[in-house]
Parts: sequence; structure tokens; C-alpha cells
Amino acid sequence: MLAQILATLLPVFLIAGCGSLYGRVRRPDTGSLNTLNMELFVPLLVFAALADRQAPLADHARLALAGSVVVLGSGVVLWPLARWLKLDVRTFLPPMMFNNAGNMGLPLIVLAFGEAALPAAVVLFIVEMLLHFSVGLWVLDPRTPLWRLLRMPIVVASVAGLGVNVSGLTLPPWLLESMHMLGGVSIPLMLFALGVRMLDIDFSQWRLGLLGAVLCPLSGLLMALPMVLLLDLSGTSAAALWVFAALPPAVLNYLVAEQYRQQPHQVASLVLIGNLGSLLVMPLLLWVVFEQVRPMAS
Repeated sequence: MLAQILATLLPVFLIAGCGSLYGRVRRPDTGSLNTLNMELFVPLLVFAALADRQAPLADHARLALAGSVVVLGSGVVLWPLARWLKLDVRTFLPPMMFNNAGNMGLPLIVLAFGEAALPAAVVLFIVEMLLHFSVGLWVLDPRTPLWRLLRMPIVVASVAGLGVNVSGLTLPPWLLESMHMLGGVSIPLMLFALGVRMLDIDFSQWRLGLLGAVLCPLSGLLMALPMVLLLDLSGTSAAALWVFAALPPAVLNYLVAEQYRQQPHQVASLVLIGNLGSLLVMPLLLWVVFEQVRPMAS
């Protein structure tokens, strides 16, 4: 069990560690890397995973619903607490709702449960991204226009990939394989960029960051439990949802907060200390999930 957990987590943290080491020496422009990743490599990963007819996307409709409830439900259950603690809900709630499904979720799920889990991981990633750039932007500014969402490359890739899959169109193997290869660049690049970002941790807001590091996975898991039971999720779908629910805040929360000038330093503490907290949360969660998956497999 320990070997399986280490085999899952070590590549994630080693690649992020390489990013931190390189970032300390060179201080690369991660903004350009992230732009290239989000506009090219990630959309190709999403399109290839969705367009591949070997991926039974119809089986993941309940998982998409469960992922939506985890994201939105986390904000609902934490909203009264944020008001009680007199926190700015526009600062505190988005990092609690929108997790690191890209940088950490995709590689963790694939490494833990194999390539067969990639469609489930992509579905959850798409759910998180679509909600982040619709509900998340609305929370920050209710006047945000819908056209911003429709212009996102990942949204275009999602719609196109779903259209290919549903229509029954079979893409040439060489084209699909090329997209898979280019899309595969996105996962290590996400982890590398995350490592570089970890150098910018601001411990001046450590109390807020520590609070978020506890509440983010806790609220997600509280939402995931009824979804697994009510929707009768099992196997890879249930395992992927548990990992998704316990993920730390997405790095993208900081970038969006910076763009909207919504207390970016506090959001940075929530994001980065939350990701540090995942060093404790994820091994415990994977131990529990592997214990559940192993009896089902036998």
C-alpha cells in the first residue's frame, strides 16, 4: 500500500520540485508557459480524450453531476462560515470551490488508477474549469459577460470533442495519437509551473491559508460522500471523485484574483499553503481509496 501511494505521489511532487529548483535559479516566465499550456496543450488533451471513441463518456454523466455538486456545494456550505468569520466571500469562497483539477488532479488520478481513468479525470477537470469561468467569475463580478466563457480554447475543445464522440465520427489514428502526444505535454508542464509558483508563498496570511488548507478538502469530501451514495458511483468513477473532492485550491484562483484586484495576496496564501497541505491530505486519502478499490477489484 505504501509503495502504491509513493508511486502515485512521488512523480507529482518530484516534477513540482524540479520547477521550484529551476525557478530559484532562473526565475522563468511562467505566465508565457501557462498561456501556451491553457491555449494549446490542455485543449488538445481535452479534445483527444473526449473525441476518442474508446472512452465511454456516457458512463461519466453521473460523475459530471457529482463533480458539479462538489464544486458548488463547497461554496454553499462554507458561505455561512465565511460570513461568521467576517471574511470577504469573494476572496475566500472561490479558492475553496475551484480546486487544482489540472495541475494536480489529472496526474494524480492517472498515476493512481491508470490511463483508463483519464476520461474520468478530464470530465472532472472540464466541470471545474467551466464552473470556474462562469460561476467563479460571476462571484467576483456579477457583470462578467458570457462571451468570455465561450471564447476559451478549452470550452471550444470540449464542445468539439463531445461532438466528435457523440456523432460517432472516427478520427484517423495518426491524428488522434498526435493530439494525445501534444496534450500529454500539459500535465508535466502544469506540475512544473506549480513548483515555480510555490516559491511565491506569502506566510504573512498563514492563518487564513491554514484555515483554507483544512476547509477546502473537508468541504469537498463532505459533498462527495452523498454523491457517491445517491448516484451509486463505484470503481474508477468513485475513486476519481474522492481525489477530485480533496484537491487543494487551483493556482488559477490567484491569477483571476490578480486580474480582478480581489485581495490577491490573501488568495495566494489560500492557494499555496493549501497546496502544501495536500502533502498531508493526499497520502491519507489515497490510502483510504486504495483500501476501498482493492476489495472491489478482488
